[in-house]
Amino acid sequence: MYAYYPETTPHAAYARYAAVRLHTGRLLAIGATLASGLLAAALVFPFSPSAARLALSQRWARGMIRALGARLCVEGEAAAPGALLVANHVSWLDILVIASHAPAVFVAKKEVRDWPAIGWLAARAQALFLKRSSGRSLLQVKNRIAALLLEGRNVAIFPEGTTSDGSGVLPFRSGLLQAAVDGAQPVQPVAIAYYGEDGNPSADAAFIDGMTLWQSIGAICRSGRITVRLAFAAPLATPGRSRKELAREARDTIAAILARRPASHPALETY
Repeated sequence: MYAYYPETTPHAAYARYAAVRLHTGRLLAIGATLASGLLAAALVFPFSPSAARLALSQRWARGMIRALGARLCVEGEAAAPGALLVANHVSWLDILVIASHAPAVFVAKKEVRDWPAIGWLAARAQALFLKRSSGRSLLQVKNRIAALLLEGRNVAIFPEGTTSDGSGVLPFRSGLLQAAVDGAQPVQPVAIAYYGEDGNPSADAAFIDGMTLWQSIGAICRSGRITVRLAFAAPLATPGRSRKELAREARDTIAAILARRPASHPALETY
């Protein structure tokens, strides 16, 4: 009688060993990169000018993307100075992806401030924490965004208000876009998409369904190599336009970009 035990075959055992080794290696790389970021934020940031802090943040974000085993492909326009970057939202990884190419001040939900290590780093990077369902918090954050834009700083927001699996783009909330309207600063749509090793859309990085941050990190580390597509559209002029009109156009622009699959990932700029 022939018996076959796939879990005991050399090939299966080697595959399991390779997967565990890859997972462990990524976790160690993430831990080392996170530790370096914490040290830089504690010891270097307080004594560095704004330009140096932005450069350090950009380098750290790229290091975290590499540690996670992801590959970044960038296409489209460069981020316009003083632009409000408006992106779809799939994962916490979206923040690192944008920061790696276009240093910006990010708006995050207030709960992020309480995340271990990450929340402290976000605060040191001057993130703006928004208390959802609070009109007062919305007004305060909107006014701060307006001031930063007028200083020539980029600010990034995720107006879907939540994450999705990346298969579509949810309606955009327009409240924070008023900051760009008030100062006549450009609104720049940014599309983010994740692909698997087979070139098809991947939900491995999606931060949904009540996942914790650590569960999400584990899922990404256990996945194959993820390719992240970061596409900048042309900035939208704001004079004479309402925030709701801009929100609709930004969302439609991002949806159109995501509907056009890149012809070849290697043809794009990579990190």
